[in-house]
Amino acid sequence: MLTLERRFSNISRRWLHAAILALIGCTFPAGLKAQMLAPKTSTDLPVGAGIANLIDAPALLPIAEQKAINMRSHDVSADAGFPAASSSPGITGGGARCVTLEQAQAQAATAANPMAHIAQLGAEAARQHRLEAQADYFPKLSSTLTNFHFNKFMGEKIPVQRPIQGGTVTEYLPLAGKDQTLVAVTAGQPVTPLFKLHEVVNIARADERVAMAKAGMPVDTAANVEKAYYGLLVAQRQLQIARASTEGLRNRHLLASTAETSTLVSDQVDEEIAAAKQLVIADSKVKELTVSLNQLLGYPVETELELVPPVTEIEDISLKEATDQALAANPEVVEAESNVAKAHAASRLSKLDYVPDIVIMGGYAYNHEAIPLLPGDFSFIGIMGSYNLFDFGKREHTIKERNAQVSQAETVLELTKAKVAAAVKTSYFEMDRSRQLSALAHRMSGAISMREVNYRKDDPDVTAAQAKIDVEVLQADLEYRQALAGLKILMSEK
Repeated sequence: MLTLERRFSNISRRWLHAAILALIGCTFPAGLKAQMLAPKTSTDLPVGAGIANLIDAPALLPIAEQKAINMRSHDVSADAGFPAASSSPGITGGGARCVTLEQAQAQAATAANPMAHIAQLGAEAARQHRLEAQADYFPKLSSTLTNFHFNKFMGEKIPVQRPIQGGTVTEYLPLAGKDQTLVAVTAGQPVTPLFKLHEVVNIARADERVAMAKAGMPVDTAANVEKAYYGLLVAQRQLQIARASTEGLRNRHLLASTAETSTLVSDQVDEEIAAAKQLVIADSKVKELTVSLNQLLGYPVETELELVPPVTEIEDISLKEATDQALAANPEVVEAESNVAKAHAASRLSKLDYVPDIVIMGGYAYNHEAIPLLPGDFSFIGIMGSYNLFDFGKREHTIKERNAQVSQAETVLELTKAKVAAAVKTSYFEMDRSRQLSALAHRMSGAISMREVNYRKDDPDVTAAQAKIDVEVLQADLEYRQALAGLKILMSEK
């Protein structure tokens, strides 16, 4: 009995020691922590630790107490002039990196995200295409420079008889200079094609709007980090349950050691083997999820993480608000609306084929022996027009095709809006259910914590029960957060 009481006393001291380390580790800077904790012995679980080390490792604090410590550490550090615990990930006294969910998501966001980069490049390409189309509104200025040297006379040689003086004279009639230079500058301003250009710009603007909507979609990096973060928190609680169960089993076997029989010893061995397996599996799961989260955050895979349970904030979103925002900003709706706008622009563009193309032109040319019969320099201005007199009904059929495409795009838009509204409704009620379950889990956790005041908090059974409640709370919070994130994706809200 004295041995059992001494063991409970040791567990109680380890619990208090873990609480002090958590408070100091998440509150003070590294230099001050080194002074306060030196000399110290790391209580973190080493890689490849045995079953005895797993059992003797300090237990995690309940969620409610960790959140309270986090709040107090934030206030103390602010009052003392130290940086707040949530400003950047810090190193705790045991060597673990103290990280909050917000810090983890911000850290992961700084890493390269190829999908987001691709979407941004698509939006930039669409913007440049629209600017390219708008540039056709303005006059086109072009220039030409030619300089040629020919090895022969470029013209006709005509022999002429001299009636008075007698004899024959050869006269040269140049068609082009042997050494010639021509410089020409021309400018053209479209007139009636401007109406067609306007519709082309409208189509490019619709494509740009679709690309920008897709680039503004929330990326799944934050959701992946959140899932991995909560997964590690749950795994740590499950490891705590396995440790408490193993220690409770060992204590019960010590109490029953006075009445051991061969059958009882065999049952004890089986129970201890099963408990040891569960402990090893839980410890392996914690290590696996720690490596996964470190990879998302860009930390070395061997970095030990001390996670602070997030405070889940309930957001008040109505079904009408979610539906209206989704119908206004959802990428699928935006794309369907843009397709309608493009179909209308294409229909108007096909009708403009009945309008002749008229362009105003002007220019200046410097002629140095290029065409000897022309002046040395001259300028010009004029109008050019072209029109297809007969195309065997092509324009008429094109207009009918475009009108059919307009009707098709409008029908797709209505179906898309109905589909998005239905998806928003389903996601909203899923979010509402998970919100109620999360609130219920928090109320149950608070009620059970009040009842545990009458029990020894260092009792392994009490520790395991509290860890199980923490697991339920964390899983309920994660389901609510994921449901809320899914709803915000439909609402195109980052």
